[in-house]
Amino acid sequence: MTAEELGRRVRQRRKTAALRQQELAALAGVGIRFVSELEKGKETLELGRVLRVLETLGLELDLHERDGRRTGIHAGT
Repeated sequence: MTAEELGRRVRQRRKTAALRQQELAALAGVGIRFVSELEKGKETLELGRVLRVLETLGLELDLHERDGRRTGIHAGT
């Protein structure tokens, strides 16, 4: 997954939840600019804040080995 794909998924979930960027930002405890940059796929965003936005949207980040096996590392809700 790329930063751009993650951003597209966040935007899609936000819209499905009928939230504006400023509403999501307030719920996640981040700034509107952060949500905007995340949705645009900015690669240098702070991971902790990204995870808060994902959790707020009911999304989770799951890591897999390149061969498809799970690593056992799991973050999110």
